[in-house]
Amino acid sequence: MREVAIVAFAQTHHTDHDTGLTEPELILPVIDAVKERTGLDRFGFTCSGSCDYLAGAPFSFVSALDALAAWPPISESHVEMDAAWALYEAWVRLQHGDVDSALVYGFGKSSLGDLRTIMTLQLDPYYLAPLGLDQLSYAALQASAVGADRKELDEIVRRSRADGRDNPYALDLPEPETADDPVAVQPLHARDVPPITDGAAAIVLAAGDLARQLCPDPAYIKGIAHRIEPHYLGMRNLARSASAADAGRAAGVGKGRVEVAELHAQFPHEEIILREALELPADTVINPSGGPLAANPVMATGLIRIGEAAQRIIDRRAGRAVAHAAGGPCLQHNLVTVLEA
Repeated sequence: MREVAIVAFAQTHHTDHDTGLTEPELILPVIDAVKERTGLDRFGFTCSGSCDYLAGAPFSFVSALDALAAWPPISESHVEMDAAWALYEAWVRLQHGDVDSALVYGFGKSSLGDLRTIMTLQLDPYYLAPLGLDQLSYAALQASAVGADRKELDEIVRRSRADGRDNPYALDLPEPETADDPVAVQPLHARDVPPITDGAAAIVLAAGDLARQLCPDPAYIKGIAHRIEPHYLGMRNLARSASAADAGRAAGVGKGRVEVAELHAQFPHEEIILREALELPADTVINPSGGPLAANPVMATGLIRIGEAAQRIIDRRAGRAVAHAAGGPCLQHNLVTVLEA
């Protein structure tokens, strides 16, 4: 395998409302930031992640290219899912050996529509979508299957929001109310639901000697893998995540001490499932950025988990970290990345 590392990461100051910026205007600052940090103006490969349903227009990634200065022509691709999978595609592309750098970015503006309705469109249109169950209903089914103690769930939410308040890019959410907090969908309360978030993020990958030239302390991708389970909830145990466990083993999570883990846990019970699936020890710091419970820019949230984990290595605050991204209902599709100094 070719040696590939993350050499730069940037994200927007996320908001819980529409600031009036178009997608290219949202993306441009993070693209400029990673260009400045690496000194690169062009990249061997570019890949993005977004969702047409969020933008309300087909081929929304095409208009986003206005932020890239895509002339002369560039080698570009796109995934209609979280940009963590765009990073995986870029990593595979770099393994070919004919290019040495890649730009990956993701973006989403959840504030412009009803996210509960939009995310229902990812379900099977014949057997699942007609049931009228949205993403909160599915998450509530999984939370019921986990059966976690309410105090444990509340502590995850409290810790995530507190860490988010220390993160200048996350939303400044208050301490969660527990006494009069309304029920979203039983057993989930309003405080368990990730906030509506607009934002974008970008990562630069570099291979071989170029990585060391661009960054004094690159975050090397030592393992990366993704696995998927059946789409139909009745065919899997919702209290477990077999695909996350398989991806974690394939990526080599257990081959060393995990100092930091950034998990794409949109609901507190998902963190419990993922900690068990990835066999994370008790001393692993979970989501020091605040995670999705502090900022959840859909289609960039998973990429941000990778970027946040990598940044701790680049800044020499950690030597080994794990980043996780998820897609589909109830942690159906999981991508795990192991990063080392």
